[in-house]
Amino acid sequence: MSLLEVKGLTRLFGRLRAVDGVSFTLEAGVILGFIGPNGAGKSTTMRMLATLDLPSSGEVLIDGHSAIEEPDRARPLIGYMPDRYGTYEDMTVFEFLDFFARAYRLKGKERRERVQSVMEFARLTELKDKLTSELSKGMKQRVALGRTLLHDPRLLILDEPADGLDPRARIELRELLKALAEEGKAVLISSHILTELSEICDACAIIEQGKLLAQGPVSEILARAQGGGATELCLRLAGAGEESLSWAERLLLEQPGVSKVSADGAGLRVRLEPVGGQGAPGWVEEASARLLRQLIDAGLPVCSFQVREADLEDAFMSVTRGRVQ
Repeated sequence: MSLLEVKGLTRLFGRLRAVDGVSFTLEAGVILGFIGPNGAGKSTTMRMLATLDLPSSGEVLIDGHSAIEEPDRARPLIGYMPDRYGTYEDMTVFEFLDFFARAYRLKGKERRERVQSVMEFARLTELKDKLTSELSKGMKQRVALGRTLLHDPRLLILDEPADGLDPRARIELRELLKALAEEGKAVLISSHILTELSEICDACAIIEQGKLLAQGPVSEILARAQGGGATELCLRLAGAGEESLSWAERLLLEQPGVSKVSADGAGLRVRLEPVGGQGAPGWVEEASARLLRQLIDAGLPVCSFQVREADLEDAFMSVTRGRVQ
């Protein structure tokens, strides 16, 4: 049984279907990226999963407990971090975490040990006596994550936790989330930074206008985005001047399957499509090897030649239409 099961989840606001029949599952130890444009229904879905909003229809099961019919049994299993999470400005980091540990009914030695453990995990120990109002955005996000972990939930629901963070803070957050998944926690995370999600997520779900358009392991989603359709090659020539690049461009455009060649700094980007429609498995490797051989036989000094792999941005663009409700 999956730790989280979402079945036909729907949320109506008047005539607007903010969430429209969303269904997916999430296993323990898996990080699932929840992807969609602004207004797609991500935050509304996450609020319903966290028992903060009631769906118009559908079901949410957390470890077999209905988040709708049995919210009091589901809530101890959930750690929810909203996209805008405030900290109490007149509290130190320790006081803030200790306050919420008491709210979770942790007492005495258990509470002290849990707060200490969370501070160590989130790398907050050195900041324990610092006022939360004096923290950077990245540090506040770490405190918010620590607050989410105090009661040791099995399911983490994180809405845009990397929003506004600098590169170092994003890397640190990514490491923390990977560690949590390794501990067996299920993590549902939304983000607009798709390159970040592709590096940490095991699976993803893409939503637009309230409907789930694609879901599954990241490898399958990327393969679907690449499909048998066009792909892109990137190449560079050693010491290439304008004459060599023009020669290479003309040669490439004469080859079967090459539909477009464009300059990219000192190199070229080549759009490659299967000849005759949908390509058979392995067509990209065969076609790119043929092009590389043509360039070398022509005496062009190729120093870099690679297929640009599909990423989550490609997957997102391939299945969404760019419309909001």
